[in-house]
Amino acid sequence: MYKRVLLKISGEQLSGKHEFGVDPEVGHYLAKECKKVIEAGCQLAIVVGGGNMVRGAEVAGNGIKRVTADQMGMLSGLINSMALTDIFESEQLETRCLSNIYVEQVAESYTYRLADKHLERGRVVVVGGGIARPYFTHDTAAVSIALELGCEVVLKATKVSGVYNKDPAKYPDAKKMDKLTYQEAVANNDIKVMDKAALGLAMEQGMPVIVLNPMQSDTILRAAQGQPVGSYIS
Repeated sequence: MYKRVLLKISGEQLSGKHEFGVDPEVGHYLAKECKKVIEAGCQLAIVVGGGNMVRGAEVAGNGIKRVTADQMGMLSGLINSMALTDIFESEQLETRCLSNIYVEQVAESYTYRLADKHLERGRVVVVGGGIARPYFTHDTAAVSIALELGCEVVLKATKVSGVYNKDPAKYPDAKKMDKLTYQEAVANNDIKVMDKAALGLAMEQGMPVIVLNPMQSDTILRAAQGQPVGSYIS
């Protein structure tokens, strides 16, 4: 069993059956799955992306600066974090939303000491706002925050059950890779499961990444327990 892990959830995952916004059913399902992790004695931090509302790189242009577009994406991630916090608390899972963007009226400001204290007390910590700088994705923020908080592994949630040698949605003969190196994941352009900068940071600091599908029951718990699930990048 790991002592502390970070779960990275994409905005698209949170939108569930909707094309936009948050699907409460997905939120409640994730709350129940994450509760198992806390009850097993593992501390849990979460970073949520904002792709279900705004993708910074796609919004940029037509008068919108890239920096502004990226800030809009960070705010989308914060909105998702706020929603997830409320849903988790409604499931009697003690949760705190901390923001790397200064928004005191809606969330506590993120500091290492505050996040660490909440985690030590068995609360889920949802970190919103990425790392509050443009040109860094929520994937990169997830690895950075995991390193800062002393997490032992990053659990990267996707819609498939791991890393494949090519897109399984397009190619029926795509093969799942149970284990691969950072170098393989970075060098192979067909592997788009995680931002290359995020993988580069994980490689530089030796932070393992497990790519998994959280919508399969007990998968997050099994990963936190160190059982083989998804694809292990190290």
